[in-house]
Amino acid sequence: MPEYIPLELPENPKLAGNITHFARALRRAGLPIGPGRVIDAIRAVEAAGFSEKRDFYWTLHACFVNRPEHRLVFAQVFRLYWRDPRYLEHMMAMMIPAVRGVQEDRKAQSAEKRAAEALLDGAEAPDFEERDSDEGETQIEIDASLTMSSEERLRSLDFEQMSTAEMAAAKRMLSRLSLPVQPIKSRRSKASLAGGRIDPARTLRAAMRQGGEMHRIALKEPRPRWPNLVVLCDISGSMSQYSRVVLHFLHAVSNAKGQGWAKVHAFTFGTRLTNITRHLRQRDVDAALAAAGAEAQDWEGGTRIGDCIEAFNRDWSRRVMGQGAVVLVITDGLDRDDPDRLARQMERLHLSSRRLIWLNPLLRWEGFAPKARGIAAMLPHVDSFRAGHSIASLEELAQVISRPDDRGEKDRLMRLIGL
Repeated sequence: MPEYIPLELPENPKLAGNITHFARALRRAGLPIGPGRVIDAIRAVEAAGFSEKRDFYWTLHACFVNRPEHRLVFAQVFRLYWRDPRYLEHMMAMMIPAVRGVQEDRKAQSAEKRAAEALLDGAEAPDFEERDSDEGETQIEIDASLTMSSEERLRSLDFEQMSTAEMAAAKRMLSRLSLPVQPIKSRRSKASLAGGRIDPARTLRAAMRQGGEMHRIALKEPRPRWPNLVVLCDISGSMSQYSRVVLHFLHAVSNAKGQGWAKVHAFTFGTRLTNITRHLRQRDVDAALAAAGAEAQDWEGGTRIGDCIEAFNRDWSRRVMGQGAVVLVITDGLDRDDPDRLARQMERLHLSSRRLIWLNPLLRWEGFAPKARGIAAMLPHVDSFRAGHSIASLEELAQVISRPDDRGEKDRLMRLIGL
């Protein structure tokens, strides 16, 4: 809830126009607001009056918010639009690093940057240069001619080599990336007018309702079933930069519609296993990752891959794997524990999953070889071994995740270790 601070009211507020613009900002921030709600809000403010700031806030809140996850976004947009206009300049400074805001630098709270982007009409951090006008004022010229080339460069750039501005742009690109999956054929069937199989039960039931006369033959087809996606993400010190970006990607996958996954389950591991599935279901990415970070206490710590996979197999496998789950393991495989134990647990995980895909950022090196004991122990028990260090590598994953014949670099590396 925003802090109520003194607010000077203009002599001519033009509330109807301001409320309309405020509603547009909320819609750009993700709230489902249509013209009807805007009209209701204007009438509600007209009836309630504008004498008390607290009453004004809750009047608009009652008209525009109908889901718990929208409260924080509404509060931040309200704060920026009605209470702290100078903070909008600070948020623009975060989006365009060369422009400095009037407030001292600080990290944006949950939903603040999203609210500022909504008020700025979705402006992103473009390339620009400054020049002085004849009047002595500083003007900013936006140069969008290299936008596509910069995006192409970002696609292939290593996450670990990105600057702060490049990382912010990469996260915006990942938020638009999808991970579609094909349905799985099941034994169960459903009625179909053009099905390829006869449905005897429905045919006989229809005939009984007609006195035993069989007028038509009912047909059926297999009912599609969607698999679960289970992600095990390494958050140890060597993987911290990659895991933060991958979690942004997983948040987009968890909240996207129409990709086909039945459920998305996410776990982090370093020295222990942590279930962050419920945190990633929050609509606001900042709040979701902040909650996930608070839940996982082993960020940038050590690595105990074997222990963590054993904990998953023991405590969570039967709950979240279901039938035909696709498992993504995101780690560099640098584990100093017993490699035989790690191999046993990876084998068990492989047998429980429909496909087991390993994303390893170390694969970005041309001369990469599975010399580490942990990598050699894990490699035989995965279906596909792919790089996971850039946006392009995640886009390739989206293209091949439903292909059962895809093995990535597994065959080549298996030959290097003589298997």
